[in-house]
Amino acid sequence: MKIVGFTIIKDALLNDYPVVEAINSILPVVDEMLVSVGQSDDDTLQLIQAIDSPKIRIVESTWDMTLRQGGKVLAVETDKAYRQLPADADWVFYIQGDEVLHEQYHAVVRHSCKMYVGDPNVEGLLFNYLHFYGTYDYMGDSRTWYRREVRIIRNDPAISAFRDAQGFRKGKTKLKVKPSGAAIYHYGWVKSPTQMKKKMKNVGRFWKDEQAWQELLQSGDFFDFTQFDSLTRFAESHPKVMQERIARQDWKVEMDLNRKKFDLKDRLLYWFEKKTGRRLFEFRNYRQI
Repeated sequence: MKIVGFTIIKDALLNDYPVVEAINSILPVVDEMLVSVGQSDDDTLQLIQAIDSPKIRIVESTWDMTLRQGGKVLAVETDKAYRQLPADADWVFYIQGDEVLHEQYHAVVRHSCKMYVGDPNVEGLLFNYLHFYGTYDYMGDSRTWYRREVRIIRNDPAISAFRDAQGFRKGKTKLKVKPSGAAIYHYGWVKSPTQMKKKMKNVGRFWKDEQAWQELLQSGDFFDFTQFDSLTRFAESHPKVMQERIARQDWKVEMDLNRKKFDLKDRLLYWFEKKTGRRLFEFRNYRQI
């Protein structure tokens, strides 16, 4: 059984992506790792080249910045990288530049891959998600955040990235998946208020038309982290690869965990989910079998 990892990245330093941590977090799981580095306005290429691992292969790419709708350029670049993976790979582990796999799941993920590698009906493996917000102490626990997504897929040319590469499809068909037994830690919303707004302005071009993007660029330089609907405190351990980054945190944001900002419908759905563990009317970009 062969597992190959891959990711795409551009302007990692400007946008403060924990991409080195993301890559290092799955290196113990994969046999090879492809990193597609987009032409950047910082030293992203040198950052990736400095990772000391013989498993890593770097390719360079020029992103089409005219692709502005719905994050399409991210899907295009994800597919470009996916098509450059070795043909002998059984499974492909896709990790985004702000996602990290906790070391407690390394053996779990390899076990799941081995369990299903001989079952062609299983097209992918599903991961739970922890979405951190503001600081490393808080997580989103509302319907704003997706609970699960596919991060390991078959090495199949019929599979491609869906929408902004949040997940994958086989043509227009949702992938048939099994649970991986593991979780992805998502740190995309953990930055200082100024760095968060800077990132939003930089990447806004991937989703907004020119007028909307220019309006975003003219907005303030400080992101207001108090504009959330519901958060909970995180009391467990973060991945080891994140410890140095966490120690460098130089900002503080206090959140009121008692605050729940819902309309009546979402308040009832939130209450039901907390009581039963079920999320009604949930969008699922996969078919669990």
